[in-house]
Amino acid sequence: MSSILIKNANVVNEGIQLNADVYIKGDRIERIDPVLSNVHADREIDASGKFLLPGLIDDQVHFREPGLTHKASIASEAKAAVAGGITSFMEMPNTVPNTLTQELLEEKYQLAATDSLANYSFYMGASNDNLEEVLKTDPEKVCGVKVFMGSSTGNMLVDDQATLEGIFSNVPILIATHCEDEGTIRRNLADYREKFGDDIPPSAHPLIRSTEACYLSSSKAIQLAKKHGTRLHILHISTEKETELFDNSAPLSEKRITAEACVHHLWFDDTRYNDLGNLIKWNPAVKRPADRKAIFEAVIDDRIDVIATDHAPHTWEEKQQPYLQAPSGGPLVQHALPAMLELYCQDQIRIETIVRKMAHNVADCFRVRDRGYIREGYFADLVLVDPDRPWTVQKDNIFYKCGWSPFEGQRFSTSVTHTFVNGHLAYENGRFHESQKGKRLEFISFGKKS
Repeated sequence: MSSILIKNANVVNEGIQLNADVYIKGDRIERIDPVLSNVHADREIDASGKFLLPGLIDDQVHFREPGLTHKASIASEAKAAVAGGITSFMEMPNTVPNTLTQELLEEKYQLAATDSLANYSFYMGASNDNLEEVLKTDPEKVCGVKVFMGSSTGNMLVDDQATLEGIFSNVPILIATHCEDEGTIRRNLADYREKFGDDIPPSAHPLIRSTEACYLSSSKAIQLAKKHGTRLHILHISTEKETELFDNSAPLSEKRITAEACVHHLWFDDTRYNDLGNLIKWNPAVKRPADRKAIFEAVIDDRIDVIATDHAPHTWEEKQQPYLQAPSGGPLVQHALPAMLELYCQDQIRIETIVRKMAHNVADCFRVRDRGYIREGYFADLVLVDPDRPWTVQKDNIFYKCGWSPFEGQRFSTSVTHTFVNGHLAYENGRFHESQKGKRLEFISFGKKS
């Protein structure tokens, strides 16, 4: 059984920083101590001056496999994630075909077992007519059920009230929702088509996919969850108004309704459409500076519990099309941690908060077994960050299959130097070590619906 000793690290974990040594044996953390002496390891890494963080867990990615592999693949995007300090991901069902049966879900797990450098889980998808399949989902082996309460790829818009009631009242596993009201969006789009024809500017995106569309859908999801006692997680909050739907009156362990913010909604706002255009076209849309500020404040004060990426790559050529044809989404997993650490360097957020929102809280929200913390006995998913190694995002250091990033030209002050996945040194200073693949995430069940 191989072993690694990480020496002199500044460990950021559970709200504190501690200078310590960390001993990894096999796939687990064996010991953590300020000074580990008389310990033999196959490899020793001097982490002096570096932060050691728990591996991040991204609860929302789109890795495009199967069916859309001209944009990305599980193999390519998992490598990019590991290079960015993300050691585990949860991937969405709007692939082609949509993941709407248990058989299709299992096929994705088989792909990941062969190809993914990071740990993995996949959401079961819901539609207007597959409740029976959804209810077969194993809550200890699958991260959750995804409900698109707004349009998506294929047959995944769930807009039938009886179906929504059936899902929210019967599903015992966490339900994650994309909340935008389709009727509102269609009316807004018709208005902009009348005004601009087919030449709608990208700056209209947050007005078409408006605050009202987001709030109407999010508030509906919350009403359903409260009615049925559902474990609900609302993804990618994008508006100031939505932050008012959540509170911080209870600790995370007692919450039945939680919320997520995404890195792009914390970094960009609608003033950037003039220079970035469709490159920052996401659903839900990047909106006003006031929305970005309010989301950030809700992250800090614990109304929003988790920070994720909604990594959703498209090719450069697809994004260069006119607004109406250009798809929504962009690549983020490699640059999410550097972007958040840049905000830390600007004194906008504590590094302990970043770790809590991107590792601890994700593990707690989804009840991930033995991950998300630096603890003895836990899987050795770890990230070393050099706080004094600046770099600039350029084509030649981007690992996404699509080959571009909305952060191109951005100088980051910190660098991920080493990423460990289950004790395996998977990434080291720009090089990948792929002799071992990630593992399937396991979960502690929420229990049966009462």
